[in-house]
Amino acid sequence: MAPTQNKAVLSWIDEMAAKARPASIVWIDGSEAQLNALRRQAVDEGILIQLNQEKLPGCYLHRTDPHDVARVEDRTFICCRHKENAGPTNNWMNPQEMYDKLYALFDGTMEGRTMYVIPYSMGIVGSPFAKYGIELTDSIYVVLNMTIMTRVGRQVLDALGDSGDYIKGLHSYGTLDNENKYIAHFPEDNTIISINSNYGGNVLLGKKCFALRIASYLGQQEGWMAEHMLILGIENPQGEVRYLSAAFPSACGKTNLAMLIPPEGYRKAGWKVWCVGDDIAWLRVGPDGRLWAVNPEYGFFGVAPGTNAKSNFNALESTKKNTIFTNVAYNPADGTVWWDGLSKGDDIPETLIDWNGLEWHRGDEKKPAHPNSRFTAPAKNCPCLSPEFDNPQGVPISAIIFGGRRAKTAPLVYQSRSWEHGVFVGSTMASETTAAAAGAVGVVRRDPMAMLPFCGYHMADYWQHWLDMGKKIAHQPKIFNVNWFRLDDEGNFIWPGFGDNLRVLEWIMKRCFDEVDAQETPIGYEPNPEDINLEGLDVTVDTLKELLRVDPELWRQEVAGIKEFYAKFGDKLPEELKHQLSILEENLK
Repeated sequence: MAPTQNKAVLSWIDEMAAKARPASIVWIDGSEAQLNALRRQAVDEGILIQLNQEKLPGCYLHRTDPHDVARVEDRTFICCRHKENAGPTNNWMNPQEMYDKLYALFDGTMEGRTMYVIPYSMGIVGSPFAKYGIELTDSIYVVLNMTIMTRVGRQVLDALGDSGDYIKGLHSYGTLDNENKYIAHFPEDNTIISINSNYGGNVLLGKKCFALRIASYLGQQEGWMAEHMLILGIENPQGEVRYLSAAFPSACGKTNLAMLIPPEGYRKAGWKVWCVGDDIAWLRVGPDGRLWAVNPEYGFFGVAPGTNAKSNFNALESTKKNTIFTNVAYNPADGTVWWDGLSKGDDIPETLIDWNGLEWHRGDEKKPAHPNSRFTAPAKNCPCLSPEFDNPQGVPISAIIFGGRRAKTAPLVYQSRSWEHGVFVGSTMASETTAAAAGAVGVVRRDPMAMLPFCGYHMADYWQHWLDMGKKIAHQPKIFNVNWFRLDDEGNFIWPGFGDNLRVLEWIMKRCFDEVDAQETPIGYEPNPEDINLEGLDVTVDTLKELLRVDPELWRQEVAGIKEFYAKFGDKLPEELKHQLSILEENLK
């Protein structure tokens, strides 16, 4: 018997089951007994490999189909009634046309399989931020990952009651046919449908699909924000904790910043850093007129390669129990896992089983773990998890930080002159390509607010929503831009990065609380060099001045690039952003 009497839920499940025709339907209640049975079944069916339970208790390895290893932006669609509302940066299809196409693919796709019903909450169940979803899937892998990434079980159905206000998610791994792989979002119908993939970002429908694409649209409709941002608390030696949220495109050190370990001098002085979230922030205006944020997720879906005890100790610790690893290498000598960057030299295992299940030997050219191999780990494992992680009210945000990877243009840090100017800074965010594999090196790729692949509606309307939100926030966070990746003429990083980024965050927080001055430049406010603490660093004040230098010629080129990017958005581009661009251009004359 179904654990709910909710007619909206039951009739929708009946309708989907009639199309997919599963052999049976199982409701996921989130209990350890049920999950253990599913883990055993997954091992028996070869879906998961159980790892060494002494070294990695509760941990498993999964291998996806070799052609199904990442998000597929070209197969990801926003299906709203008017094409214009999807905007120039999303793939669009008419909703009815997409439903017809998908339901034809779902016809009998679950025959002989079990349909699992996963009731889940994004955010703390019952909190003002919480939004509920139900995902139907034929994948045990999805079930076990969703129970790590979201809050799953009976309490969600109880909180939903008889309301029809939930996000419908339908997934089948189908035949894994690449030609018929679709990840379709219907923002006007609160619906997500995914078929022919079994890779995390395409099938854990609570993650990017709901928490960003659908939620960004809901936020616009309801007056809040869903953002691709980490949330961090910085505790100073006086015991005050101040919070920031930050958006970075991929490969810019977002997870490393979210789990930052203060440099030794700071640690000894009593500084602490608390991780509230590493990927997604939902933000609302609180009764006190400040902006409050929660992390709607319950786990981390992190990239494994490059994660090690030095680069991100806290992330590595988070994977030590109850974690599912995907497409990493298996170490048959001790039943553990390995990926590139985990260890070096003689500490690299002699022999591994690579992510395709083939034998690999130290020194082989090809890498044993897929470059996008992942870990799904419970947030509760993180040694620096914020005590406010489960606070239903969230945390108050004092600073919003944007960033990218720029070799010469962007300085180490600058502050916007206003909320409006800050929205302009976020809308023009960019990174330069680093690897030849991604085409030419040094090509500037715009990724406004790191939301380009995740905005569920027209990007220019999204910017307008940011501008409108600013008017509702009585006590606005200050907005900053950082660039940890400035290079010298030999191509070496000038700033040490990692834990030393706290030195910059300290200045940012002091600015938010009017505890330090700044100097005005053509692009915004910058630190006085003596206000960044360099104690214990190999960085001189002269080097810092170079890190903060604004080159007018490079910025004039930047203006040209912004104009070209903005042209995509035509008449919808908010006037305030045009105005900010003209101010920048004027300042550079």
